[in-house]
Amino acid sequence: MSNFLPPLPQIIVEPMVRRALKEDFGNGGDVTANLLVPATAKAKLYFKARETGIISGLQPAALTFELVDTDIIFNTHITDASPVQKGDIIASVEGKVRSLLMAERTALNFMGRLSGIASLSAQFVAAVRPHKTRIAATRKTTPGLRALEKRAVLHGGGHTHRQSLSDAIMVKDNHIALAGGIEKAVAAIMKNADHMCRVSIEVDTPKQFKKVLPYGPDVILLDNMSLADLKTCVQLGKGKVILEASGGVTLASVKAIAATGVDVISVGALTHSAPNFDIGLDAA
Repeated sequence: MSNFLPPLPQIIVEPMVRRALKEDFGNGGDVTANLLVPATAKAKLYFKARETGIISGLQPAALTFELVDTDIIFNTHITDASPVQKGDIIASVEGKVRSLLMAERTALNFMGRLSGIASLSAQFVAAVRPHKTRIAATRKTTPGLRALEKRAVLHGGGHTHRQSLSDAIMVKDNHIALAGGIEKAVAAIMKNADHMCRVSIEVDTPKQFKKVLPYGPDVILLDNMSLADLKTCVQLGKGKVILEASGGVTLASVKAIAATGVDVISVGALTHSAPNFDIGLDAA
């Protein structure tokens, strides 16, 4: 899959950036810069990678500076999804010093968070080669930042899962328990589901898998299964249904899970546990 993606529509990104700036400005903006820096002072700063990884977040970073001061010039040296080494220049920003300082932390927060997700995603994708298994993100995202965090996963070579509850039907353990059992839940869903909506059913054991398979869902999610149970389900369902493994997946375990033959491995850690990517904003 190509990692090149067009920018997200600004109507999606701008509210996120405005919320972040409002949070950082508090009630009075940057009181430190306003006291120490002349209003007319100007500078040029450079975003530099301080470690090796994959870059994401240039769009919200650029918009951060634009919303603070439309006269700021933001120049990218690379694109999102680009690999970087320690010391590489990612982008430069030029304008009034007060404006640069006001936007600095918010822009770095977006780039550090999203580049961390992209970099971790790339590690998971590399770990499952040469298997054709997809690595997919989940809805375990930072509230309010899902569109950007999902895009960062794509920049790292991964795939997305549902963007929202309305994107697809996904019957999980609580649905099954509250519906009176797996067969009742699946029968009701398959009978009433919109024909344009894909259906995924979560199962915990090969026994449940055998019950669900005849109903013909689009995806069966194999939750927290052992490698032996995953292999059993692959033998029963490969080519009949998309098989997705999920639950506690780590970099140490993902290769063995992919080797069972599942089609997709969903990894919540891509978004809920990615470390921040270290980026500096320096004068030279």
